[in-house]
Amino acid sequence: MFSNWRISSFNSALLAAYFIPSWTMIAFKIMISPVHGLYERPNISVALFISDHLQMSGMATVRFAWLLALGRMTVVAFFAIFLLFLARAAIRKSGGNNEALGVALAIGSVISFASMVLASQVGETEALRLHATELLMLLGTAIVLLVEPPAKPQAQKQAQVQADSGATSGDLSLQQS
Repeated sequence: MFSNWRISSFNSALLAAYFIPSWTMIAFKIMISPVHGLYERPNISVALFISDHLQMSGMATVRFAWLLALGRMTVVAFFAIFLLFLARAAIRKSGGNNEALGVALAIGSVISFASMVLASQVGETEALRLHATELLMLLGTAIVLLVEPPAKPQAQKQAQVQADSGATSGDLSLQQS
C-alpha cells in the first residue's frame, strides 16, 4: 500500500495536517470579527505593526485583516487540493500533486516570513517564535521536495529490473548491439 509513497509525500501530508486546521481557525476568527481576530496571538504582530507604524484607519485595518484571512485560506485550499491529489495513486505516482504543494508552500512561506519580520519589528517574542517555527516547517518541506529525486514511472522501473536480472543470469540479448 505504501510502496509508492515518497518521503516528501509523508512530510507534506503531516504539514498539511497542521496547517489546514490551524490556519482555517485563524482565518475564520478574522472573518467573524476582523479586529478581534486580528489582535489574537497568531496575528498580533501584524495588528500591532499596522496600528503603530502604518496608522491605518479602522476600515483599512478591517480590509487588511480580511486580506490576511484570504491569504491564509488560499494556503489552506492548496494544501487541501494537495491532499486530494495525494489520495489518488495515479497522480501521486506521476508527481502531479507537487504543483499544489508548491503554491501552498510559496504563499505560506511569504505570509509566515512577513509575519515573522513584523513580529521582530514590534517586539512580540511569542509571535516571532510561532512564525519562525511555521516558516522553518514550510522551508524544510520545500527542501525535502527539492532534494528528493523524482519518482521513476512504473514501466521504467520494471524495465530496469528486467535488465538487471537479465544481465546477472547470463542473458545478453538486451545488451548486444
